[in-house]
Amino acid sequence: MIVTLTINPAIDRTILADRLVFEDRAYILSRSEAVGGRGINASQVIHSFGTPTKAIAACGGKQRQHFEELVATCGFPAELVRVKSEVRTNLTISDKQGLAIKLNERGSPLSAAELDKIEKAVKSSLPDAQWLMICGSVPPGVPPTFYSRIIEMAKRAGVNTLLDTDGDSLLHGIESGPTAVAPNQLEAERLLNRALLTRQHFLDAVDRIVSMGAESVILSLGSRGAVGKKGGQVIEAIPPRVDALSPIGAGDALAAAFTWALATGKTFPEAIHWGVAAGTASACLPGVQFPTFAQTEEIYKKVELRGNL
Repeated sequence: MIVTLTINPAIDRTILADRLVFEDRAYILSRSEAVGGRGINASQVIHSFGTPTKAIAACGGKQRQHFEELVATCGFPAELVRVKSEVRTNLTISDKQGLAIKLNERGSPLSAAELDKIEKAVKSSLPDAQWLMICGSVPPGVPPTFYSRIIEMAKRAGVNTLLDTDGDSLLHGIESGPTAVAPNQLEAERLLNRALLTRQHFLDAVDRIVSMGAESVILSLGSRGAVGKKGGQVIEAIPPRVDALSPIGAGDALAAAFTWALATGKTFPEAIHWGVAAGTASACLPGVQFPTFAQTEEIYKKVELRGNL
């Protein structure tokens, strides 16, 4: 079982237009709505790969019932912790050329009592979990050490953890020693307070992140693939050239497939390989969609691995 945690989930509204242009008219081709948030997105990928998953998420406000209805269509079990704050709404606008604009609400504050409820929901799920994915942003006012508490609780229970977040929550979470951490390039730049532009920068970045406390790291680089480090292994995965339609959600697919691979007994290089394949396959899909195992496997055959395999 891979359990995912999303304390700042969303209802994702996606609009596909014929083109995105300034100061001219564009036409809407389609619109859709789905449950969102990094952890829930990860559970969708893991479920599509045929591995058991459970999503834990906060849920409240006027949109609570609608959010619950959307989650019920996903096909995997979910534990929705009821809170007072409103589920946020995210808007993605993309076009047929692959351009995309993503506008996210920050979310609403959670009380200390509500955070305790979320923590208890995670604790009760740990006995059945092999991995816990701690995903996404934290709402305003949530202590940046909250994810650290979750990581430490999972470690005491003997459960592997993957951290996929940003900002101070990423910094404090890494210091708690997660099994893996999965920042993208911009998140790593904010974490390390430096621009990452060259291959050597990426290699230095994964070294730094491991030295900060993470057992391993997969640094997502978008169309350039990913760099991973675990112990003395440094792995680079280079994806094939593809016609990308929407990069939004590709990082969630990468983190999910990486975790799925490790959970199913694959090696660290293989996990990097599967992660980049899933991220690339996701970018080939319009709007915010996630690839099937078959779609990911097709890209997997074309991903190049380099490093001390």
